[in-house]
Amino acid sequence: MKKFLAILMALCMMVGVVACFAGCGEEADGEKVWVVATDTVFKPFEYTDSNGQFVGIDVDILAAIAEDQGFEYELKSLGWDASIAACQAGQADAMIAGASITKERKASGWIFSDGYYNATQCMTVKGDSTIASFADLNGKVVAVKTGTQGAAYAESLKDANGFTITYFEDSPTMYQAVIGGQAVACFEDTPIMASSIKDGGLDLKIVEGSENEGAPYGLAIFNSSNQEFVDMFNEGLANIKANGKYDEIIAKYLG
Repeated sequence: MKKFLAILMALCMMVGVVACFAGCGEEADGEKVWVVATDTVFKPFEYTDSNGQFVGIDVDILAAIAEDQGFEYELKSLGWDASIAACQAGQADAMIAGASITKERKASGWIFSDGYYNATQCMTVKGDSTIASFADLNGKVVAVKTGTQGAAYAESLKDANGFTITYFEDSPTMYQAVIGGQAVACFEDTPIMASSIKDGGLDLKIVEGSENEGAPYGLAIFNSSNQEFVDMFNEGLANIKANGKYDEIIAKYLG
């Protein structure tokens, strides 16, 4: 009996040692990898370049902040709606996709970082269009991208100007709807629209004077338990603004 108890105690000690090493190894080597969701086509903030590399202002800012703060992350290119859904379902920790910081989003559960870029929204029409004001949209169809500030801007103007709205899941399809005549105009973030027209050679033009006041873009989380990531992002953002790295990134994509 004594021999049995001795063997049992020895086994328990071995299990304890193994458990200790397993726990220590996890603490030392198991550094958290933050999963960050983003859009797929939102040039110049996130897009695929001619070499097949995923690039953009958001991509470079996140990389610079991660280097400054020393955290690991995985960037997942999911699309706008899928990025929101992934964060809400706990499949991603945060989202960086040109998301405007608004009171409405905060009220619905979005938790934002400090703003990293201020963007307005504008109305865009086909290159040969005679539409020059919101009033010219009366009785016509306007295209927007679901869940964006461009969509919110159009929705705020719809009733007063008598137009209807059709929704799209991504910006390129929305642009083609205007070029192809399925819609007479679309509403988009101004820097995105300007970059897409210039780099894509699109037969579109921004209507002068159509911009709103705009709002800053921020990284977003949907669970307060990830506040640590927002805090690191904010600290890193302040640092890269102070050391000039932020200006380098903006100049790289916007001149």
